[in-house]
Amino acid sequence: MLRSPFFYFIILLSLFSCKEKKTVNPNTEAIQKEALSLRNKGYENILKQNFNTAFHEFNKSKILFETLKDSVNIGYVLLQLAAIQQVNGDYYGSKETVTEASAYFKKNSIYAPDINIVLGIADKELSLYNDAIYYYKESAKEYKDPIAKLGPLSNIGPIYIQQKKYDKAIALLESILGKNLLNNEAQASSKARIQDNLGYAYFKYGMDEKGFHLMDNALKKRNEIKDTYGSIESYLHLADYYSKKDVQKSDENALKAYNISTKLNSVDERLEALQILISNDHSPKKQKYVQKYFTLNDSIIKVRNNFKNKFAKIKYDAKKEKDENQKLRLEKAENQLALQKEKFLRIVLLIIFIFLVILIAILIRYYKNKNKAIEFKASYETETRIAKKIHDELANDVFNVIAFTESQPLSIENTKENLLQKLDDIYGRVRGISKENNKIDTGANFTRNIKELFSTYNTSTRNIIFTNLENIHWEMVDDIKKITINRILQELMVNMKKHSKANLVAIKFESDQNSIFINYTDNGVGCEKNTITKNGLQNMESRIQAVKGTVDFETEPNKGFKAKIIIPK
Repeated sequence: MLRSPFFYFIILLSLFSCKEKKTVNPNTEAIQKEALSLRNKGYENILKQNFNTAFHEFNKSKILFETLKDSVNIGYVLLQLAAIQQVNGDYYGSKETVTEASAYFKKNSIYAPDINIVLGIADKELSLYNDAIYYYKESAKEYKDPIAKLGPLSNIGPIYIQQKKYDKAIALLESILGKNLLNNEAQASSKARIQDNLGYAYFKYGMDEKGFHLMDNALKKRNEIKDTYGSIESYLHLADYYSKKDVQKSDENALKAYNISTKLNSVDERLEALQILISNDHSPKKQKYVQKYFTLNDSIIKVRNNFKNKFAKIKYDAKKEKDENQKLRLEKAENQLALQKEKFLRIVLLIIFIFLVILIAILIRYYKNKNKAIEFKASYETETRIAKKIHDELANDVFNVIAFTESQPLSIENTKENLLQKLDDIYGRVRGISKENNKIDTGANFTRNIKELFSTYNTSTRNIIFTNLENIHWEMVDDIKKITINRILQELMVNMKKHSKANLVAIKFESDQNSIFINYTDNGVGCEKNTITKNGLQNMESRIQAVKGTVDFETEPNKGFKAKIIIPK
């Protein structure tokens, strides 16, 4: 689901509604002039998408406004900083910043709706849907203009769709359109967006024909008014609509969304389009889309992390500049205190050194014992799992075969065939259990065995995609690590089949001089993170810990399942 364009309207509205303080003192007037200049330059750089520069300028203007105690402009600038953080995916940081901004405004401030909109967008992107709905409703209450109220209210519709509350989404969006407040050309883009979301809700609700009619009309209107960005959402919705009806048309719409979002540098939408193309395509060229997806996803994570780090550095540098004079005053006193502490520290360091030597010796002994315990636990859990499988899958079947032979005349041909089939089924299960737990070839056939493992779970309704398996220098990895990797991949496949209901699974292998990295992703039903160990993955964690590796799970209900595994070479 695309981010609402209404968000970008907030920035423009806030700029022109911000009241500039007038002062008569020459010194404060000069400071205010510089602060306002920096603030306006920051806004100009937002329009140019120079977010790093804009953040720096807004932050410097905030420090000057703090000198003037200009609370309105301080709050306004904090709102802009929060907006830039949201553009770059830092939603938690954005919430902290906008909460700080709210302290500078009065209860009935003209910025109150904007604050709630920013909080609503952040919570929506963080999947805190009920909180997002609350903030959008609060924002609508605070707007006096009936047309302005429709902006935050219409943003609730897509959230209901995300929650699969399609009837609520339909009722809300129908009521907004029924007010007939969006009939002039200025509101054409908003009306098309609401019609498209309404059509998508009808489609998801099972009313395909009505949904398609609304989505198709919305796309035509968006193309007519040259709402290029908005058309991406229409093409993605239509691609979803056609995915179960006409794969070729679904691909056409997904490619249009991909091409437009590439041109507009809308990375999230490109990823969504690629997901549809990957799900639709079962030909060899799917690998091209998968590779694009991984490359683009890795790139956006790096870019957004870089932005977060840069923003933190800008804040740090600005604070450092502000505190520079105070630091110089304290340096002399600190130097004198340092001389007095030096003798004392020498004694303390000697004591600490002796203590650390003793502590390290204790820790080495502790971790040796702990690793033995982990290895024992992993071995015990494996034996328990095998015993359970034998009991659950074989014991009852064997008992039934014994009863069958006692009650049926074996001289009859059909009875013999039936008995042979039952025995063959039992034999097949025994081979399956044996294959899961037999000796693993860690030599030249290691990668071939992993491919065979993946092919076992690759079906007509489930795609298992893996990359870079052959690029790892497996000859540099010891046998224990190879066996562990094979076992944890088995655990992931079994967990995926039993619990995730995924139709797309991607496993990416990478390595450096010291470690092997395995990134597992599926698009299944996910689960609450605190229930992961209950889904059969506790044994896998024990195996990884036994070889001093690490594993990090990322999952939420209806958000798929990810596992990031690091195994030292």
